[in-house]
Amino acid sequence: MSYSKSNEDEAELALLSDSLSTTSDDLESNRKDEVTSSTEPEYQTPISVKFTWLGSYFLFSMLLTLYNKLLLGSFKFPWLLTCMHTTFASLGTLVLLKLGRFKLSRLTPREHLALVAFSVLFTANIAMSNLSLSLVSLAFFQIIRNTVPIFTVLIYRIWFGRLYSMETYLSLCPIIIGAGMTVVGEYHYSALGLFITVFGVILAAVKTVTTNRLMTGSLALPSMELLFRMSPLAAVQSFMLAVIVGELPAFADSMSQRAAESSRLATVGTVVFLLGNGLLAFFLNVSSFQTNKLAGALTISVCGNLKQAVTLAIGIFVFKDFTVDIINGIGILLVLAGCAFFSKAELDSKRTSIS
Repeated sequence: MSYSKSNEDEAELALLSDSLSTTSDDLESNRKDEVTSSTEPEYQTPISVKFTWLGSYFLFSMLLTLYNKLLLGSFKFPWLLTCMHTTFASLGTLVLLKLGRFKLSRLTPREHLALVAFSVLFTANIAMSNLSLSLVSLAFFQIIRNTVPIFTVLIYRIWFGRLYSMETYLSLCPIIIGAGMTVVGEYHYSALGLFITVFGVILAAVKTVTTNRLMTGSLALPSMELLFRMSPLAAVQSFMLAVIVGELPAFADSMSQRAAESSRLATVGTVVFLLGNGLLAFFLNVSSFQTNKLAGALTISVCGNLKQAVTLAIGIFVFKDFTVDIINGIGILLVLAGCAFFSKAELDSKRTSIS
């Protein structure tokens, strides 16, 4: 009898030891519990925090757009630019890691493989966008690109069984229709161009949702760690693609020509402008990943449509490089009204989840 009792005590101690060990490992690796559909992180985040990150994401996104327009409008090397952006993200997050802003998690080989796949998805999304723009007109590309929120909703519904409120669904209509109206123009596309563009939009939605799930699902990586682990892989992939498509010799020729035609100071200025672009892109990537985690994949997709409308308005009133007509004007107003409706619907959903 005492022998049996002793065995039971030893078994309980072993279970307790395993439990404590598991808990210690989880704390050490920054893991969190699986987020259920009824407790989505964006509905648990304080409103002030969510809007602060949304504001920072929108601000850096607009600043980078304006920076590129003013200073780098003639830079025609997208893969080298992507390589520079992801390199800056790698270096920036490395500095933050050394400063103790985040800690690295313990990852299994399978989880490492998932992050490699995510980096490929990130690079493939850019590749599909570039390919789409070479096959269809810019206006048609923007029209199709505006449907990213729809595919985001479908992905959540099909793969995760998640439903949004009816008000949220309805708010997407003016956002998508209005964004389409802001780019009304001559539409040129082929059957292949249409297929590639739609496939690229699906990839964009998958990338946005995947980014969110890597930070809020069972893996639950901090946003800085995800950016730290993904960026070097994406930088290498982008550099390889730049070599394949011939951007390196073209860039070297461009810089040589610029050096021959302008002063040394102008050449140094170009390099400084490129470095400034990379630094601004780093801040945008940080805010983008954190905003995706706290506000949700759908919200950040909607924010992309809002950015398009605001960029158009700035182009009209500041740069005077776009002539607005009644359709464009109505489109801008529809996007703004839809975003206001979307914000209210999501705030109502947050209150409902809390209560």
